[in-house]
Amino acid sequence: MSVIEAKGLNLTFQTNDGPVHALKDVNLTIEKGDFVSFIGPSGCGKTTFLRCVAGLEHPTGGTLSVNGMTPDEARKARAYGYVFQAAGLYPWRTIGRNIALPLEIMGYSKSEQAERVKRVLDLVELTGFEKKFPWQLSGGMQQRASIARALAFDADILLMDEPFGALDEIVRDRLNEEVLKLWNNTGKTIGFVTHSIPEAVYLSTKIVVMSPRPGRITDVIESTLPRERPLDIRDSAEFIAIAHRVRDGLRAGHMDE
Repeated sequence: MSVIEAKGLNLTFQTNDGPVHALKDVNLTIEKGDFVSFIGPSGCGKTTFLRCVAGLEHPTGGTLSVNGMTPDEARKARAYGYVFQAAGLYPWRTIGRNIALPLEIMGYSKSEQAERVKRVLDLVELTGFEKKFPWQLSGGMQQRASIARALAFDADILLMDEPFGALDEIVRDRLNEEVLKLWNNTGKTIGFVTHSIPEAVYLSTKIVVMSPRPGRITDVIESTLPRERPLDIRDSAEFIAIAHRVRDGLRAGHMDE
């Protein structure tokens, strides 16, 4: 079942220095339950595409549907949760109250808020930290709280814009494992932006390789890795072969400039 469908998608920004072609002729289908990573050089349109899906940017050509709706309709229907590069937690609110914020805005009862906060804290392994403030948590824990907030209203789609880019490798590995476990436990459809080839290969069922501006898709790689993936799978011949194909796609995109 198609969850996200882009056909001939274009997005051009008008600037004082002339038009900037952020996306060009993007065609992509994301199925229910897919974990799709977007990888490419800075400025290739990875985040722009995710923001189009979220209805935060508006394409200037082509079509884009989310759960059979326009992105704006999907946003109003709360079809997705969005995790930004920075955790974006309010320092004056506890972790529990940060996670509950979208539920408050949506008008959920206090009891329903408490139940959902408890459930997502358990999903991201932060049970017991609901009364802490963001400054009392490590960077990795803050990002887990940000993921919990995006999960709180139980949307079927989770959009993640390079959420672990600022973290050290050890913490990043740990969170990669947790995101995979969360995906396995919830069955959500995930769109994930990254600059890391190992991260993209480790996490994804599908890897979308994008070229420098104007952002185009140069390759869509269907992963042959099993759904259960220990970290040491990264040493396997199969993993290395997929990583080489991603690297070749990135190189080809540069050569096409």
